[in-house]
Amino acid sequence: MHPNVPAVRILIATTGVLPAAPTAEFCRQLIGDQASVTVMTVIRVPRSFLESLGDEMRRSFLDSGDDGGSEEEKAAAYLEERGRRAVDPICAALAAEGIDCDIQFVEGDDPAEAIISTADRVGAEMVVMGATRRLFTEEAWRSVSARVMVNSHLPVLLVPGARIEDTMEMPIIEL
Repeated sequence: MHPNVPAVRILIATTGVLPAAPTAEFCRQLIGDQASVTVMTVIRVPRSFLESLGDEMRRSFLDSGDDGGSEEEKAAAYLEERGRRAVDPICAALAAEGIDCDIQFVEGDDPAEAIISTADRVGAEMVVMGATRRLFTEEAWRSVSARVMVNSHLPVLLVPGARIEDTMEMPIIEL
């Protein structure tokens, strides 16, 4: 790392569409020796669905074979499992670049607000996100990334994912 580069605290918000290697390489170029990188994702936890997992008729990968645990334990397991799917590729790419990262799994219904509040909580100085739509369309301005850009006081870097050739739209990856 270059000695003249000041430390930057970066929050990487991902749902799984952010290309891991280019994002990690960008972070490596941006951060100083005392940099901090937090990788986060926002998950909507379907509590009514999880509550139904206690029924004998339904079993899930979340159930360990015993009584299934409390509703909060099921929600925490769901949050961890879904969160890992979203952040693990970015964390692995960061590790390959020699960058340690903290991980945050945030439960929430409003991803933009959750990203902004997490950025404030971890003291981020920049937010890196994936773009799932072309930026200069009317629909894009209602997107999570646009809402973070408008409502956050931090610089926001949008990294485009792979495009779908027929529509030129970014794919939305369901987790």
